[in-house]
Amino acid sequence: MLADNQTLTVLGCGTMGEAIVRGLLHSGRLKAAQIYATDRRPEVIKALRDKHGIRATSDNAEACAAATVVVVCVKPHEVVNVVGTPEMRKILAGKLVISIAAGVRLTQLAGWLPESQVIRAMPNTPCLIGEGMTVIARGAGVSDASAQQALAIFSCVGRCLETEDKLMDAVTSLNGSGPAFAYIILEALADGGVRMGLRRDVAIQIAAQMFQGAARMVLETGMHPAALKDQVTTPAGSTIAGLLTMEDGRIRSVIARAVEEAAGVAAKLGQS
Repeated sequence: MLADNQTLTVLGCGTMGEAIVRGLLHSGRLKAAQIYATDRRPEVIKALRDKHGIRATSDNAEACAAATVVVVCVKPHEVVNVVGTPEMRKILAGKLVISIAAGVRLTQLAGWLPESQVIRAMPNTPCLIGEGMTVIARGAGVSDASAQQALAIFSCVGRCLETEDKLMDAVTSLNGSGPAFAYIILEALADGGVRMGLRRDVAIQIAAQMFQGAARMVLETGMHPAALKDQVTTPAGSTIAGLLTMEDGRIRSVIARAVEEAAGVAAKLGQS
């Protein structure tokens, strides 16, 4: 990933940035001395030093000057102010810069940092517990080695794969917003259990473990969800009765349209 004498800097080390730091340290892929992080808040800087033993500062230029790879974790509207200055353009020249800012396109990053290798990444909140999904897209001229570095970084907090920049709005919707969609479905399933007499805490625990198990069945067997669904659906059984009720409510189109609508909003992020 990175040589022992190389450094990774996380700009804007908030919730997601810290998750990346924690994953890198727990995986053993980087030592604390190889990680630099920045934040505007003195209490966050102190907490990062105390909890993880990494170097932390409020000076983005200082942190980037020491870096081999930079991960930009600030909000979409802040990216241009953080990396789009003449000073930062010079400091980041020749370096790999990875942005997780939703809606900020590779063309924008390349315009601000014409001499850097730029990669766009979209992680999701389950990265906080090491069960995340991250999708990356590489800019023009980014080498396979640099793309592999990005994949290695995010594989420390879950699964990671690569796609094209033109698909990243869909990725932002499905992957970034997707956990919220899953939570509302999970909550609705628990509501059904409560309606039938289960305690709320019991219903939520059952629904959550069922959700996790079903998702892992898809990932680990490689089977299509429809085939796995058919394994549960016996003739004249309770499952088919429930499925037909869901279909009466147009659940497939509603969920698919939610992804579509969120992608439309995602396309506008970072464009003001």
